[in-house]
Amino acid sequence: MSSPQSERTQWEPESQRTGAHPVWYIALIIALVAIIGLFLDDRHISTDLADVRQSSQEQIARLNDQLAQKSAEIGQRTDAVAQEVRESTKAAADHAESALRRSSATLTAKLEEQGKAAQDAQQAVTNDLNDLKQATASRITEISSDVNGVKGEVGSVKTDLATTESEVQQHGTELKRMTGDLGVVSDRIATNQKELAELRELGQRNYVEFDVTRKSGLKKVGNIQLALAKADPKRSRFTLRVLADDKTVEKSDRTINEPVQLYVSGNRLPYEIVVNAVKKDEVVGYVAIPKVTAARSTPTANSQ
Repeated sequence: MSSPQSERTQWEPESQRTGAHPVWYIALIIALVAIIGLFLDDRHISTDLADVRQSSQEQIARLNDQLAQKSAEIGQRTDAVAQEVRESTKAAADHAESALRRSSATLTAKLEEQGKAAQDAQQAVTNDLNDLKQATASRITEISSDVNGVKGEVGSVKTDLATTESEVQQHGTELKRMTGDLGVVSDRIATNQKELAELRELGQRNYVEFDVTRKSGLKKVGNIQLALAKADPKRSRFTLRVLADDKTVEKSDRTINEPVQLYVSGNRLPYEIVVNAVKKDEVVGYVAIPKVTAARSTPTANSQ
């Protein structure tokens, strides 16, 4: 038979035998507390989610209402702006049409006025042309009369010249003709006082005598001025500065009894300067000035 002690030991729980019974209770309690906490947290989370859903739905509803309201306001504003644009466009079109009508009327009036002015101008030009034709015809008649008179005078002058030349030839003096420095054949050249007197008798030109020294500077001879720049008595050469038409021309290294020519405005023929004697710092001679003062066909220019 087994002893009572051994039977008691046989019937005790395993936990009591191992000594772990309190730990298991504590673990069980902790597990139950954790499960309860999780359950409560789950319910709390579910509640919070429900609240969030409800709040979100309410906010979405409010946003939808606000969006609908804003859309309505935007639609109203768009309609108002469109109406204003239509009204402004119509007003601008009406204004432009009115301005176009006014401009068209003004332009038509100006064109009519300009047309009348053009007609008046054309009539004035026609009248001026008629007056010019009459004046031209009258002037042509006067010129023809003058030409005939000049022809008569020229014939008379030719007769006088022939008579004078005949008288000069009777004096037995031979007046020379020379080509001047401008290439123009000069009138007769006088080399002394006697020949100069005979030229004056011919009456083809006016003759002005001069005596120019270097000290005298510019000296008026007729309507020109002369200044002696250089005198070479040994070689009978000289250099003159000539002031005519407000221009100064230098006639360099010329010889005695050589016609030094230059054109002066208002004269068809050239002036001729003739030096008959070259002394130390002095020249003596004369200027032959044309009597005919008709203008030349080409612009005058003083040349060396």
